Amino acid sequence: MSLESVRAFFAEHAPDVEVIVTEASSATVALAAEAHGVTQAQIAKTICLRVGDATMLVVTSGVARLDNRKFKDRMGGKPRMLGGEEVLAVTSHPPGGVCPFGLPAPLPIYCDLSLKAFDEVVPAAGATNAAVRITPQRMADLVGAEWVDVCQ
Repeated sequence: MSLESVRAFFAEHAPDVEVIVTEASSATVALAAEAHGVTQAQIAKTICLRVGDATMLVVTSGVARLDNRKFKDRMGGKPRMLGGEEVLAVTSHPPGGVCPFGLPAPLPIYCDLSLKAFDEVVPAAGATNAAVRITPQRMADLVGAEWVDVCQ
């Protein structure tokens, strides 16, 4: 169902963006980079976090790491990563396929500045073997993301 919600999202909002389904798993940054022939840094990984009662998605470069001080200063609290079952419940996407597209309900979405170093990034697309190729700015625009600086 998750892959289908992502396909439906792109059919409605950006029909020119192709959802790429591979034979190989792209469930980790390293596997995704190998499957799509890009650097690990070009993988746009989506992290599902909670700060207090607020759940959000943060999309970063595949090699970027959250900076706890920057994150706390910007978001008002310490981030807590959600477990796999919580992530699935909130996003409808399985771990390894989490993305900001085709969500069952709106969530705040943030794109880290680490993504702006690339002309094209490869975020997952709702399954552990699905992704899209897209410019960072178009991705942010499509999902209504806010640009933030929360990584090292």
